[in-house]
Amino acid sequence: MRAILFQLAYYSVSIVYALMCFIAALLPGRWLLSRLIQAYSLTMVGVMRVFGGIQIEVRGQAHLPQGPALIGAKHQSWGDGYVMSALIPDLGFVCGDHLARIPLIGHILRKLGAVVVNNCGGDHARATMDDAITRFAREERHLLIYPEGHLSAVGESHRYRKGIWHLYQALNRPCVPVATNLGLAWPQQSWTKYPGKVVVEFLDPIAPGLDKDSFMAELETRIETRTRALIEEGLGQTRYARHYGHLRQDQTRPSRPLIEGDWA
Repeated sequence: MRAILFQLAYYSVSIVYALMCFIAALLPGRWLLSRLIQAYSLTMVGVMRVFGGIQIEVRGQAHLPQGPALIGAKHQSWGDGYVMSALIPDLGFVCGDHLARIPLIGHILRKLGAVVVNNCGGDHARATMDDAITRFAREERHLLIYPEGHLSAVGESHRYRKGIWHLYQALNRPCVPVATNLGLAWPQQSWTKYPGKVVVEFLDPIAPGLDKDSFMAELETRIETRTRALIEEGLGQTRYARHYGHLRQDQTRPSRPLIEGDWA
């Protein structure tokens, strides 16, 4: 019953806000649209709490600098984006082109200035990232990217793609890693929701200026190490221990191979 009520609330809220955002996207400027996106995200966090029983604790938000920063986050749950957009007004973000194919959403993403990349990588994805670098160099707002490029199951880790390095190098901004265990409560895109307390944690920023290998290693180490710790913390709750107890023995699954040319 919980899953049915959640889905009813989820789609009802999403349809209403999609229509409002589509209309706002037809108007000059981005101000109204970005405020609607944040309102939608705040509402969805409320839906997660009321209908999913998911209590989200945010830690370390003070690590976000006053000036624009790059945010590299772990991506375990469809709810991750809602949490980030609820917390950070006018958030820029990188997303896969599958979202742009959803009715109404493509136009909204373009008006928001989202960086929509081809999930398969290649020259087109690289050109998109180059355009994003030029555009965001002029804009004073945070930019979110999921370095693995897609959702990962709880305890799963994939090789980090190099698109975040190109943004870090070209924009010359600090990068704030984000760890989470939200996937314990809302695994990937699953209909099933597990009530309980979960955490989204902003970590110490990585200062600009590192070389590629050092940056990628540091980013992955910080995110994955803290994410494993948050998963272990979450497993202290009886419900999560019952569903994910096997992760106490082996929290990290082997990475899937990536093809050369992955950007997002």
